[in-house]
Amino acid sequence: MNVFSKILVLACLLAGAASTVAGDSMKSNIVILATGGTIAGAAATGTQKAYTSAEVGVDTLISAVPQLAELANIRGEQVANVGSQDMNDGIWLTLAGRVNTLLASEDVDGVVITHGTDTIEETAYFLNLVVKSDKPVVMTAAMRPATALSADGPLNIYNAVAVAADPEASGRGVLVVINDDIHGARGMTKTSTTDVQTFVSAERGLMGATLYGENRYYRQPYRQHTSGSEFSTDGLQSLPRVDVIYISAGVSPDLIDAAVANGAKGIVTAGVGNGNMTKGALQALERARKKSVVVVRSTRVTSGTVGRDVEIDDDAMGTVASGELNPAQSRVLLKLVLTKTDLPGDVQAYFDKY
Repeated sequence: MNVFSKILVLACLLAGAASTVAGDSMKSNIVILATGGTIAGAAATGTQKAYTSAEVGVDTLISAVPQLAELANIRGEQVANVGSQDMNDGIWLTLAGRVNTLLASEDVDGVVITHGTDTIEETAYFLNLVVKSDKPVVMTAAMRPATALSADGPLNIYNAVAVAADPEASGRGVLVVINDDIHGARGMTKTSTTDVQTFVSAERGLMGATLYGENRYYRQPYRQHTSGSEFSTDGLQSLPRVDVIYISAGVSPDLIDAAVANGAKGIVTAGVGNGNMTKGALQALERARKKSVVVVRSTRVTSGTVGRDVEIDDDAMGTVASGELNPAQSRVLLKLVLTKTDLPGDVQAYFDKY
C-alpha cells in the first residue's frame, strides 16, 4: 500500500469515528437506576413459576437489551436490590436524592428506574411529588423474571428508555411504562397477581402508549407534580409513620387503637364503598383524632372517588377524604403532608391539590 492509499484509509477511519461521535452526541443521555424486583428476578428454569426477586444486577439488565444503544447513551447504577415488597422509606429517600442529583446535571437528559410491580405505584407517586425537574423520569417493571420464557422485562426496559429519551415526555411528571402502556404516576394501580396486563389507570386513563419505541401521548397530568410540587426530601432522614387499616364487616376497632399506640402519626382507612366503615371503627378514629392523629378516608373499591361529608361527617370528625387516591397512594401523600402540617383542613387542601 502506497503512502497515498494509507492516508486515504486513515481519513476514512477518522471520518467514521467522527460520525460515530457525532451520532452519540446527538442521542439523549439516559441513566438507568435499578432497585431490584421481578424484572431482576431469576428461576432455575425458563418455565418454573417459583423465582427469587432481585437476583440480577443493572449491568446484566442493560446488556440483555443491546438495542438500547440505538435509542440513547446508556449507563446504569444499582441503587437497591430488593423485591418491591421490601421497598421502604429509606430507599425512597435515597432514590429521590439520586434522581434529583442526576437530573440537575446538564449531561443527563432523563432517568429510567427498574422496580418491582408490587409497590411501583407507591414509589412512582412518591417521586412524582418530590422530584425537582421536568426532565423525564420513567419507571418500569416486569411480571415475569429475567430468566422466564417470554420474559417481559427486556421490551419494557426498551420502551421505558424510548420514552425517557423522548422530549415529548418532559413535563408530564413521573411515568410508568409497562406492557406498551404509559401511565401517569397518580392513579395507576396493579390489578392482577400474575397477568402481564396488570396495571390500569382507572379514573383518568392512560398518559399514552408506546410500541417498540414509538410513543403516543393522550393527555397531560391534572394535578401538581415534580417541579411544581412544594414537597421536598432535602434534609429528611425519615418520614412519619402512616398505617393503612383495612375495613371489613365486623373489623376490630382495636387495630386502629394499636396503630396509634405504636406511634402512627397518620391513619388511612381502606373503607367500604365511599370510604365508609363500622360504628366501632368510627369511634376508634375519634379517639385517634383526640390524640392529633390525622385520619384519611380512602376506599378498598378499585375505582371511584371518596367524597367529603357523604355518609360520614368529615367536618365534625376532622377527617380527610382521599378523592381519587387509593389507600396506598393516600399513605404516600399523607407521609409527605405530615412533614408540613397535621391540621385536617390543611391536609384536605393538599389532597385536593396533589
